[in-house]
Amino acid sequence: MNRYESVEPAGRAESFEESESRARTVRRVNGLVTLVCGLFAAVLAVHIVLFVANADFGNPFAHFVSHWASGVSLGLGDLFLAGNEKLRVALNQGLAAVLWLLIGALITTLISRVVLPRGS
Repeated sequence: MNRYESVEPAGRAESFEESESRARTVRRVNGLVTLVCGLFAAVLAVHIVLFVANADFGNPFAHFVSHWASGVSLGLGDLFLAGNEKLRVALNQGLAAVLWLLIGALITTLISRVVLPRGS
């Protein structure tokens, strides 16, 4: 080895292609997390609209949305016990929708910070 050749540290340096591949994978995973959390928030928002507008929950679409909303409400269905049923649903499921968006943002931020090296 001559004096102009660089010596690689004990740990193998990550190549540009490996770094780009890692960044692409993180973007895909983060996109999927954002999509799922956004979908859960959207289901809750649609359920609020259907409930406040007095939708017929015997309708297959309204029943489907109501079933999914109860599954993704994060256990907040009875957090606020407002006297008005519409207000209760709007507060409880609205909070759950906002929490899903925050959870998605937190998870994607953590994934990016842990997996990607600084400056990527």
